[in-house]
Amino acid sequence: MDISVWLSDNQTMKLAVVGAAVLWGTAGTAGLLVAGVDPVSLAAARLVVGGLVLAAAAGAAVRVLPRRGLLAAAALGVAAYQLCYFAAVSRTGVAIGTVVAIGSGPVFTGLLSWLLDRVPPTRRWAGATAAAIAGCAVLTGGGGEARADGILLALLGGLIYAGYSVAAARVIGTGASSDAVMGAMFGGAALVMLPVLLHTGTGWLADPRGLLTALYLGCATTALAYFLYGRGLRTTPVATAATLALAEPAVATLLGVAVLGETLTPVSAAGLLLLGGSLVVVALPGREPAESFA
Repeated sequence: MDISVWLSDNQTMKLAVVGAAVLWGTAGTAGLLVAGVDPVSLAAARLVVGGLVLAAAAGAAVRVLPRRGLLAAAALGVAAYQLCYFAAVSRTGVAIGTVVAIGSGPVFTGLLSWLLDRVPPTRRWAGATAAAIAGCAVLTGGGGEARADGILLALLGGLIYAGYSVAAARVIGTGASSDAVMGAMFGGAALVMLPVLLHTGTGWLADPRGLLTALYLGCATTALAYFLYGRGLRTTPVATAATLALAEPAVATLLGVAVLGETLTPVSAAGLLLLGGSLVVVALPGREPAESFA
């Protein structure tokens, strides 16, 4: 049965965003397939491969995109987010750095949408987003040292993520192809990250397992994921999409339990349920304009 028969276009596009988040959530487990690789090198390879695939898929459509200056800035943002994130986790630990970077993204996205596009957040979105961030924090735990410099870098990463998401949504909102927009952004980011990849070393790519991991991270968790995310942004408000993307840590946790044999504590299970319930609230249709803060 065609799922679009009983789902509205808006709901189908929200499912595309969730699909992107599911793919992002597999990246951590996939990255563990190669041991001893600099995580910055792994992230750079992921962006280079994924960006080139997205740019190739977009083809000549990139040349006729409007607001190319904004897209160039967004491409720099895609690359800068990776660097901010890894700098943050190196200072304050993976758990705290991830919670702050990923959790602050929807908040900054909602605020930027309100400031730039005059799209006020709804009470339902604000409540569900707050609950989702709380669930994410409980789920990932509090391991690590809460260093101020690490937290500031993670917050900067969240702001940069919000910036390039809003930029993509604004260009797509003009009627531009979402595939071309993602191709331009991530193709540009690939060019920025190529020197980073070469500097951190590419020897691990000579190993078949390393090469397959890089291809999966680039083709699936970047190219396919952002193809779906871009399709979702056609009808899904960017603030809502950013909150739905919080499904990523939930998927990563479930894969850790199922594939890596990790243990899910009762507290983490409660956080997972809170996060999942909040995302359902965001995904379900509702009378959002009547519930706004404006």
